[in-house]
Parts: sequence; structure tokens; C-alpha cells
Amino acid sequence: MPTFAYTARSQNGDLKSATIEAPSRDDAVAQLRRQRLTIVKVDEAKAVPAKSLGSIKMRDIVIFTRQFSTMINAGLPLVQALDILARQSENKALSAVVRQVVFDVESGNTVADAMRKHPKAFSDLYTNMVAAGEAGGILDTILNRLAVFMEKNDALVRKVKGAMIYPTVIMCVAALCVVILLWKVIPVFANMFGSVGMELPLPTQVVIALSGLLNSYWWALIGGTAAAAFGIKTFYKTNEGQLMIDRLLLRVPVLGDVLRKSAVSRFTRTLGTLISSGVSILDGLEITARTSGNRVVQDAIMGSRASIAGGDTIAGPLQKSDVFPPMVISMIAVGEQTGGLDEMLTKIADFYDDEVDAAVSALLSLLEPVMIVFLGVVVGGMIVAMYLPIFDMVNAVG
Repeated sequence: MPTFAYTARSQNGDLKSATIEAPSRDDAVAQLRRQRLTIVKVDEAKAVPAKSLGSIKMRDIVIFTRQFSTMINAGLPLVQALDILARQSENKALSAVVRQVVFDVESGNTVADAMRKHPKAFSDLYTNMVAAGEAGGILDTILNRLAVFMEKNDALVRKVKGAMIYPTVIMCVAALCVVILLWKVIPVFANMFGSVGMELPLPTQVVIALSGLLNSYWWALIGGTAAAAFGIKTFYKTNEGQLMIDRLLLRVPVLGDVLRKSAVSRFTRTLGTLISSGVSILDGLEITARTSGNRVVQDAIMGSRASIAGGDTIAGPLQKSDVFPPMVISMIAVGEQTGGLDEMLTKIADFYDDEVDAAVSALLSLLEPVMIVFLGVVVGGMIVAMYLPIFDMVNAVG
């Protein structure tokens, strides 16, 4: 939508310069006159490239949601609250989105419908909960619940990502050390041993051969690595590839346990939050499946949705997926029977948040010694292989 820069005088006679979004210049003028401003000048502003606005982070949405909830609870009109948030937001991209939402709401759309036009800022889960809050007249409560949910979900994601930082750093350091040794250090030893003309031990021959391979065909190794990464990424975009890789990840020792428990926590918290906010269980399951982050879990949830649509229960298809533990299945079944499914799901999510913490701690405690031993064996093994001929030379001289 076009943006117009205007200069106008208020009823007090103060000169004001700002921007306004409108479909046309006439609409911009009409909006300004409704605000009882005396127009001095209105011109179309130059469009700001979308990339220059930056990205919208989860933390920005959480802060926006909490402030929006507080303003609505305090009795501020909806449009006024959104206008204040648009002006005070430090994130330019979010500010532009909220200004567009304000315009759409003023044009007669609901807040949820206005937010649905910006899927990069507001997810399906967000807009469906806002729609339920508007319909039930409890928008402030729903927004507060949304903020709590997003904070806990963001904390869960950061825990899992944090568990991957340590092994990633160690592997990168190990790879860098190996490359430097093979590229710069080993050739020096190879030239020295070649001038002596002595027979080299097998480990030394292997290391020198690897060094020669790296120095002669480094371009092929880089190209092969890039091609392999591209191939895996392309394969993962297919249905079969995504299902296969996600299933393999869940079966990886220790790491698979972390991913499985985080998937259970995310599923139960998301579905529990949606159901308690008044979203229908079928819509809730569909939204939860799309935000699950794992194809195996997504298929299991969609199987449950089909089961409920056919008059059956949620628990059956989840049990067949081999992702959800028996305790979770039993608690969901009890929640269905007693009519307290949302409360039961929240209790499961709280329990599995603690389980994820324990699983991440176990993963790190296992990875630390494994990574140190790996780094020592690789780098130390190469150094020992280079010193073996020197030891043979010393023994021969002695």
C-alpha cells in the first residue's frame, strides 16, 4: 500500500509532519480530515525496500503482544492501542506491519483478519487465537496467554539450539586444525622425509597421502561438500526426504531423545493453549501439526485430526506413531474422557519442559568427553604419525 508524506496543522495551530498509508492520495486526505487536521501538503513518499526494514524476531512479537494486552485491559480503544504500538516499536518492519493493521481495522476488518495479511509477523496460531479472543470478548486475556506461550516456546527452541552449539564449535575447531595441519604442516615433514629417502610407516604414508589430496584437489573437496549439502537440502524439501530425515533424527541416540521430548512439549503446549482459548479442536490440531517442526510428528497429529473428524479419539493415531510416550497417550485419553483436555495438555507440557532440560544436560555431559577424545585422537594421531619416522631415525642413529 502506498505511503504518503504530509504536513498539516492541528486544531491548536501546531505544524505536524508525518507519513500515512492509504490506497490513494484522496483516501489519505480523507483520513487526515477525519483527524481534524488542516492539510498543508500531501505527497506520495518513496517506498522503502522491504529488506531495509529488517526482520521481525520472536522477542519483538512477544513485547508487542504483552503491551497490546495491557492497553486493551486498561480500556484503550483497539485502534488507538495499535497506533501507539506502531509509533513506539523499535523494529521498523513490525512498525510498518502494525500501521497496515491499523488501516485495515479502520477500514472495517477484524484484528485477526488484518493480521492474517502478514503471515511473516503473525502465525496461523496467533491469528486464530486473536479471532477467538475477539469473538469471546476476552482479547486481553488471549493476548496475555499468547505472550506466555511464545515465551515458553522460544525458551524451548533456544534450549535445543543451545545444546547443538558446543558440538558444532568443537567439530569446526577440529576441522580447522586438520585442514591447517594437512595444508601447511604435513608438506614440510613430507619434504624432509623425501630428502632422507627412508621407508615411512603406514600411518605416516596415509597422512601424507591425505595432505597431497587436499593440496591437489581442494577445489573438488569444496565442490563435493557444497554439492552434498545442496543435495541433502533439496532431498529434504521432498515429502519422502523430509519424512526419512526427520525419522532418522528421532532415532539418533541422546539427540533423538531431546528432539522427541521437545516435540511432545511443543505439541501439548500449542494444542492446550489453542483449545483453552476457544479454538476448535480440529483447527487446533491442524495449526499444531503445521508448527510441529518434524514431519513424523506432523503426520501423527494429522492422523489424530482425521480420527476426530471420523468420530474417534486423539489418542489412537498418536500411539501408532511411536513418537509419543505411553504416559502422554494415557494422560491425553484421560483428558478426553473427563473433558479437561486443555488442562491435561498444559500439565504434560510443563512436565516435558523439565524433561527437555534434563535431556539437554545429559546430551552435553555425554558430548563433552566424546568431543575432547575425538579432537585428541584426530589431531594427536596426525602429530604422532609425523613423529614416527623421526623416532625410527633416532633409533637407527643410536
